[in-house]
Amino acid sequence: MPELPEVQTLVNDLNAAGVVGETITTARVFWPKTVAEISPQTFCRRIRGKTINAIRRRGKFLVFDFLDSGHLLIHLRMSGRLRLASPESKRSKHEHIILGLGNSRQLRFHDTRKFGRLFLVDDSQHILEKLGIEPLESSFKAGVLADVLAARKRQLKPLLLDQAVIAGLGNIYVDEALWEAKIHPLRVSNTLSNAEVNALHRAIPRVLLRGLKNMGTSLGSGKANFYSVARRKGRNQDQLNVFRRTGSPCPRCQAPIERIIVGQRSTHICKNCQKL
Repeated sequence: MPELPEVQTLVNDLNAAGVVGETITTARVFWPKTVAEISPQTFCRRIRGKTINAIRRRGKFLVFDFLDSGHLLIHLRMSGRLRLASPESKRSKHEHIILGLGNSRQLRFHDTRKFGRLFLVDDSQHILEKLGIEPLESSFKAGVLADVLAARKRQLKPLLLDQAVIAGLGNIYVDEALWEAKIHPLRVSNTLSNAEVNALHRAIPRVLLRGLKNMGTSLGSGKANFYSVARRKGRNQDQLNVFRRTGSPCPRCQAPIERIIVGQRSTHICKNCQKL
C-alpha cells in the first residue's frame, strides 16, 4: 500500500507537471465502486468544469482543492496509482477513472485490485478530521508523541499503523522506524521510557524523509507495485534495513532478520537489536 512518501511523491510529480491551474473538462468512470459516497453520474457531472487550485497530501490522501469550492480526495489503498496520458493513448483495463485536463492530456486513476476510492466533497473535513498528527510537520514533537503513547495501552505496531493516531505511516515505514529506534513492535505503548520515545520520535521522520528522497518504495515487479506519475519505480527498496529482508543479516549487528506476525500484519525485526 502506498504510504506517506509514495503519496507525497505523487503530489510532487503532479505539481511539477503543472496540473495546478488545469480545468477538468471531461470525466469518465469505468468501475463504479471507485467513486465513494455519490453515484458515478453525479461525480462526472459535478467535477466537470472544476479548476484545480492546489494539490496536497493529508495522511495517505491526495487532496485536490478546487478554485471555486469543493475538493477531490484520492485514497490509493493497496494498488492505486495516477498517471498523465494523452487522450489518444489506449486505456488500460485497470484505468477506472479518466479526467480530461483540457484537450491535451488526461489524469488517469489506475487500480489493479480495485480498492482505491475517490471522494468528491464540498467539505473535506468530515474525512480528513479523523486523521491523526502529521509526522513530518513541526507539530510532531517528542512531547506530543510521548502523550500519544502514554494515553494508550496498545501494542506499538498496531498503534503506529492507526491513521487516527499518526497519519501516513504503513507497514513498511513502521517496521523501519522501530528497527531504527531499537524497539520491539510488540511493546505496549505506555511502557516506553523517555529515551525510547525520543529514539522513536527521531526515527519516524528519518525513515519517511529517506523514502521521500528516494521517491518511494517499489517492491517487486508486480502490476500492483508503486509507480510515480511519470511511471518511474521508487528507489527506497534498496535502502530498507528490515522490511522484507527475512534471513538477511541485520545491518547493525549481523543477526538474521526475522518475520513475525503482529496484529495480523507481516512484521520484520532483528530480535537481537529489538528486544522484547
